[in-house]
Amino acid sequence: MTSTVANDPDLVAKLTKIFTRAPSTDLIQNLQAQVQDIQINNTHFPTSISNGPNCYICDPTAAYIDYAIEETRHFTTKPGLQKALLGLIGACKPLMRLAKLDHQVQPNNWLFSTNPVPVITDADAIKLRDALRRDHPDRAIVIRSLNHMADAASIAALKAAGFQLLASRQIYVFDPATDKTQRPDTKRDRKLLAETRYEVTHAATFSAGDFTRAAELYNMLYLDKYTSLNPQYTAGYLAQAHQIGLLDIIGLRGADDQLDGVIGLFSNGNTLTVPVLGYDTGKPQELGLYRMLNSIGQDRAVENGKFYNMSAGAAGFKRNRGAVPTIEYSAVYVRHLRLRQRLATGLIKTLLNKVGVPLLKKFGL
Repeated sequence: MTSTVANDPDLVAKLTKIFTRAPSTDLIQNLQAQVQDIQINNTHFPTSISNGPNCYICDPTAAYIDYAIEETRHFTTKPGLQKALLGLIGACKPLMRLAKLDHQVQPNNWLFSTNPVPVITDADAIKLRDALRRDHPDRAIVIRSLNHMADAASIAALKAAGFQLLASRQIYVFDPATDKTQRPDTKRDRKLLAETRYEVTHAATFSAGDFTRAAELYNMLYLDKYTSLNPQYTAGYLAQAHQIGLLDIIGLRGADDQLDGVIGLFSNGNTLTVPVLGYDTGKPQELGLYRMLNSIGQDRAVENGKFYNMSAGAAGFKRNRGAVPTIEYSAVYVRHLRLRQRLATGLIKTLLNKVGVPLLKKFGL
């Protein structure tokens, strides 16, 4: 089971230790970063220190430019929208170079695409800001994965401390507290999982070969079907993430004893998310592998009364299961940096929030 304590200090220490024992590229192949344990008041933060180019979890240029360009492939049937998106991306590219946000220190970086944020008080935000700009005077301070549904108090505290909010993407969040009825699709998914011939198996029973297969299944979906810009987790890292309690990994094992689906759950504070998910994309869609894996995650969120952050994409699928759209932001602090970096960051913020957010909301991106 994953820890449900907000930024469990033991878990932060274990994660940091993994990255002191081996180069980051041995664990996440496209990541180059150091990871430290930083304590602010009573909260421990796993904190990455990195320079671009890098995996987008530590590199805003990769997130806002490279990843965004790849995403425009979905809009070839809407050339007007595609042109508008490419124009926005093109305007941000030189600003990203000037802002140097890739030269960063990132607290609360669990090295996932989504990093649930603990409650950050006004005092925490000030102390975090002051400690990081003192120790890293030439680096931008970045906190990812904030949204107004789950993090309203933390967002207010960070803004009061001088952080700017840069819109990242539109995500879908399921709140068990406000969705009391079972949606028809949710019922069908749950029924499919209950009646499946697949064995639902936990990572405590996995062999080394199973972790290799889990990495392959993740790669089939996130790297092969989507983009190689996503975090490239190795089988060894998935095994260690399970061993320290960072990920609760669950698989769907077929009659041939092979895993055909895998989900890795991460719970922190008031949010559950799924940073690792994969299935055999060569299997017939009628098997409902993705539906069953999502049902495992959604049911866990309901059981624990947590927001279920379903990330971006597949809007119709997620809405039909009770998730609602909300904009995800990165909080960025640059007031200690050079004037040109501050000005470029301010222009990026304006472009993203004034142009990008309306596009995200209008087209459900």
